Amino acid sequence: PEVATPIPALILEYRQLTKLVSTYLKALADDIHPRTGRIHASFNQTVAATGRLSSSDPNLQNIPIRTDIGREIRRAFVAPEGTQLISADYSQIELRIMAHLSDDPALIEAFLAGEDIHRAVAAQINNVPLSEVTSEQRSGAKMVNFGIVYGVTPWGLARRLKVSNAEATEIIASYKKRYANIASFLDECVQFARSHGYVQTMLGRRRPITDIDDRNPQRKALAERMAINSVVQGSAADLIKLAMIDLHRLIREAKPDQPLEGTKMILQIHDELVFETPYDHAVRARDQIVERMEAAMDLKVPLRVDAHVSSNWYDGK
Repeated sequence: PEVATPIPALILEYRQLTKLVSTYLKALADDIHPRTGRIHASFNQTVAATGRLSSSDPNLQNIPIRTDIGREIRRAFVAPEGTQLISADYSQIELRIMAHLSDDPALIEAFLAGEDIHRAVAAQINNVPLSEVTSEQRSGAKMVNFGIVYGVTPWGLARRLKVSNAEATEIIASYKKRYANIASFLDECVQFARSHGYVQTMLGRRRPITDIDDRNPQRKALAERMAINSVVQGSAADLIKLAMIDLHRLIREAKPDQPLEGTKMILQIHDELVFETPYDHAVRARDQIVERMEAAMDLKVPLRVDAHVSSNWYDGK
């Protein structure tokens, strides 16, 4: 017999779909400028405390990408006739910056070898060969890799992986044991904030950290996570701004028949830049964009940029 879908799952699906319709489909249509036929968002320099640009009116950085149906909204963003879109995205940039700042030999070695970083970490913390890493072990390593900067807790990891708190605790403990330099680096970020009252990015941009010694455990824990996140994510923000300044100069100075001639930088979404470029030399423009983005900062591990040419934003991801 056919099994009925549980009511809570249907309610969650309904909420997701109605939010997509009201927040994006209807709202974005209302934001189209009557004269240009485009959406003209604002990008703000001093809103996000980490130093990243923020987007408003509308907030294009909230276009959903975590679900298949949410990603479909990107199909509505299309290149004008005669042009293509180039989507260029830094790969695992915060992990690479953390490898550089912590000087952790195991993480650096994995990046230098060009390995699947989540599989490499899974092999390390589970003490198995790369070829024997299971999909569950890789998922656990991936969650810790991305969560370590945000102060992942055993409870939070257990909920995401659908495992017990004890198993999640063991995964985190194994990670910190294998990547001891990362654990030390995280502690150093907190101690620096406690001693100085601020933390700073690789380029020296400072962020005050209050509540680092607050009597309230929740406020104190939040300040500690903020200290770590501000260094790593703040340095990633510095990096992409360096790349944007460099590419803006190259685009402005590009002469006829050069790869970036006629190219426009139109969006910055977290670790991703989106360009509009003439159809005839889109591939050459993509290659130069990748080259410049990967050279924006000199790290102990290579920077990697995934870039695609497409007629719409969805196909570029």
